[in-house]
Amino acid sequence: MKRINEIFNSLQGEGHNTGRAAVFVRFAGCNLRCPFCDTDFATGREMSDSDIVEAVSAYDARFVVLTGGEPTLQADAALTARLHGAGFEIAMESNGTRPAPDGIDWLTISPKQQFLGEAARPVVRRCNELKCLFDRRTPVTDFGIEADYYYLQPCDMGGGPADERNRRITEACIDYILSHPQWRLSLQTHKLIGIK
Repeated sequence: MKRINEIFNSLQGEGHNTGRAAVFVRFAGCNLRCPFCDTDFATGREMSDSDIVEAVSAYDARFVVLTGGEPTLQADAALTARLHGAGFEIAMESNGTRPAPDGIDWLTISPKQQFLGEAARPVVRRCNELKCLFDRRTPVTDFGIEADYYYLQPCDMGGGPADERNRRITEACIDYILSHPQWRLSLQTHKLIGIK
């Protein structure tokens, strides 16, 4: 049994697959506690692998994103095999502190070591997409991770009075990428267009 926060149908809002129809499986729980995280860790329901496959199969998209929380705490090769058997392509977004299970077709690593220190040091050395948060204060690094694509994503500090700060962070991120073109810009487009 796995503890699932929610399963929902939407568009991938960030990174290389932005705009792609996807079914998101949000796992409850994380081994890190980032101050800017927008995930509710207190809720979740127990679901078997069969329950998960049945729930994601209710939607038209055949691209499933395992996210969290931290999906590597629960997702395993048995689940990925069932999802592949049901015709799904599988993406995972992880903080990189634990290896991903076998069967992941697209791995996004979003390290948090620059915010949380050694407890958040990534152990994954290779991924499809490295997505680092940019906050203007912490140095940009690739953490020694080899990736097909390197993205910087402006850190969302929330709405209201933080809107001006978000604007300054985004501008600084763009300026950084212009002088470091190995990086690409990732925006949280789902927030910009008002979807989940």
